[in-house]
Amino acid sequence: MKDSALPAKAKTDPIILRPSRRTRLNLGDLWQYRELVFFLTWRDLLVRFKQTVLGAAWAIINPVINMIVLEFIFGRLAGIESGNIPGPIFRFAAVLPWMLFSRALSSTGNAMLANRAMITKVYFPRLIIPLSTILSGLVDFAISFIVFIAMMIYYSILPPADIWLLPLFIVLAMVAALGVGLWLAALNVLYRDIGYVLPVLTQLLFFISPLGFSISAVPDSLQWVYALNPMVGVIEGFRWTLLGIEPVAVLSLLQIICLSSASAFVFLISGLYYFRRMERTFADTI
Repeated sequence: MKDSALPAKAKTDPIILRPSRRTRLNLGDLWQYRELVFFLTWRDLLVRFKQTVLGAAWAIINPVINMIVLEFIFGRLAGIESGNIPGPIFRFAAVLPWMLFSRALSSTGNAMLANRAMITKVYFPRLIIPLSTILSGLVDFAISFIVFIAMMIYYSILPPADIWLLPLFIVLAMVAALGVGLWLAALNVLYRDIGYVLPVLTQLLFFISPLGFSISAVPDSLQWVYALNPMVGVIEGFRWTLLGIEPVAVLSLLQIICLSSASAFVFLISGLYYFRRMERTFADTI
């Protein structure tokens, strides 16, 4: 057979894959990988309570201890009044969203390093990791909320008609935690110092958030700046929807919620873009 009868070998140009110069959120990928989100959330729950004596009881012990400490410091020592609402339930209403936020913040900040084996071996949207850690915190919140209901029964307090707005403030707390957590998670891959800064930052936010007091105790000239703390609107919103308390301040409750919400969404949007921009380097850097 002549060589000319042989089929000619196809010539193809090599395909070169390069990361896009433009940062795109591609949030639709989360829906495509939704089963992985549920799996990682379930895994976080199992790992958290594995080899613990008290197990899920820690979801009750931690907020109760925080409530007792806040009541002793602000209620007994500082003498800060809580209006017609008993001090313990006034402060426990603030501890509920704070525990959801603080746990999500600490878990999200260390999530990328804790899952380095997955990141370096297989592709998936890295945003799934911090998102799953926040979703797993909802289980702790639900357990703690049962304690709050028992306290309302004990103090004979009926929830106001605005309680149907409570899920919005739960979502706002998760938005704030995810926004700040995405910045910390991405920075922690590049700079391991973030792991040391994270506990200090969480403790600082604890003291500058109105857990033991209301925004009414803040000087009038500083309330606009103070309301930029995303947790201020969340905490005041929880007290309003659960106990019917509105703060007596220069700002109205609506203004406080709007300022805190705007701050939370600024953190979220900027955190998403920064996380997505740095995502392409995670596997090589981590």
